[in-house]
Amino acid sequence: MGLNAGKIKNTIESGKAVLGIEFGSTRIKAVLVDETNAPIASGAHDWENQLVDGVWTYSLDAIWTGLQDCYSKLAEDVKTQYGAELTNLAAIGFSAMMHGYMPFNKDGELLVPFRTWRNTITEQASEALTEVFNFHIPQRWTIAHLYQAILNGEEHCKDITFVSTLAEYIHWQLTGEKVAGVGEASGMFPIDTATKDYNAQMVEKFDELVAPKGFGWKLRDVFPKVLVAGESAGKLTEAGAKLLDVSGKLQAGIPLCPPEGDAGTGMAATNSVAVRTGNVSAGTSVFGMIVLEKDLSKPYDAIDIVTTPSGDQVAMVHCNNCTSDLNAWVGIFKEFCEAFGVEADMGKLFGVLYNKALEGDADCGGLLAYNYFSGEHITGFNEGRPLFARKPDSKFNLANFMRVNLFTALGALKVGFDILLKNEDVRIDKIYGHGGLFKTKGVGQGILAAALNSPVSVMETAGEGGAWGIALLASYMVNKAAGETLDKFLADKVFGGSIGIEMLPKASDVAGFDEFIERYKAGLAIERAAVETLK
Repeated sequence: MGLNAGKIKNTIESGKAVLGIEFGSTRIKAVLVDETNAPIASGAHDWENQLVDGVWTYSLDAIWTGLQDCYSKLAEDVKTQYGAELTNLAAIGFSAMMHGYMPFNKDGELLVPFRTWRNTITEQASEALTEVFNFHIPQRWTIAHLYQAILNGEEHCKDITFVSTLAEYIHWQLTGEKVAGVGEASGMFPIDTATKDYNAQMVEKFDELVAPKGFGWKLRDVFPKVLVAGESAGKLTEAGAKLLDVSGKLQAGIPLCPPEGDAGTGMAATNSVAVRTGNVSAGTSVFGMIVLEKDLSKPYDAIDIVTTPSGDQVAMVHCNNCTSDLNAWVGIFKEFCEAFGVEADMGKLFGVLYNKALEGDADCGGLLAYNYFSGEHITGFNEGRPLFARKPDSKFNLANFMRVNLFTALGALKVGFDILLKNEDVRIDKIYGHGGLFKTKGVGQGILAAALNSPVSVMETAGEGGAWGIALLASYMVNKAAGETLDKFLADKVFGGSIGIEMLPKASDVAGFDEFIERYKAGLAIERAAVETLK
């Protein structure tokens, strides 16, 4: 065993390692970190949501078997790598995909199957609450689900004693504490950044709205208590330890940090929790977040307002479509190679084609594409049709073709971000990019820099993802110095001043993207016609 492995074994056996577990939509992942916050072991469990009676859900059974399998794989990884047993930890943190709806009765029974963030079944509630609060309430938010259930006259509403999200539910079962990290809570109900708690005036408005129903509960009675990063959120109980580790080796009494959502863990994992910083996650879907200096002048349908794990206000632009159409076109080029008897390595193919885009005209030579596999809320579509269009005199070549498909992957995001940058004069010092779009060095990164007219950095560690992010939040709780803020802790003790590889926007690319986006907005009528005619 090497010196390093011996040191790590000692960290694990002396109970100084920190564990983070995140429930993503297709994978549950566990990451163990040492005292320097570096990942030292991991475990994962793949799972899928089910469509039951028109509702996207995961069963309670799938949640617990998934968690136990993920944890046991982590313990196995620790044993294989270091010959050590996991018996004690310095801290644990749980996170999960945000929003959704899990209502419980006084006996702790789930009253209806878990309704996940994917469901778009709360339009009536979302619109009504947006008007009452004068604050944009997206359909996936917990409060929209709760109010929709009330509007539907669902029988279970009178029996509710606790309403939770997935992360809060797991945390409650393991600690007995009904709490939420402020970032997670900001996807349930609007947060007042001054008090770092639910917005008191909006809570009052909601209670007045549902008072005629005579439920016998008020919002604060049934929603979890809000905590900020660094606060203690309870300890692992005896029953909780057995639930997590079926082998029975893990001890009770380990402190847990507040449960957080995947937006907050993404911010932690990319060092983008400070004001005027942001991050863009670009894969199958794409979303971008900017930590704001001040409130926006008014609510916008395209912008969700959430918070960092410390309770600072964040503007979030969320788009359903990003790389699926791009990947499909690369698949066509792979088939073309194979038709010629050439074996195509996908990594190399992506690299060559992405780099080809850098040779194209700044504005893609007049070409137009839409990557809408599904609807796109920001541009007003409930369904989508992937589409490529050009004029007879457009400059149609491979470089422009690849470039327009990369540009359109960020098209809807650009429309949303332009509201922040141009209408609201939001300032950005730095954006961190993470996800599949940034794998080919310098291409997706440069195009994002052009789209947002901002420096974009890509970190080597961005691939560690949200499970590492929640491990960092758990580590912050137990390892922070007196008065040390989360952004300082991350900058000094995790990233050590590293900003990754930074690219500045090129003026010609910025102008080219602006020209493309005008064509993109004007051409939305073509996309609408495609949706209507290609049934």
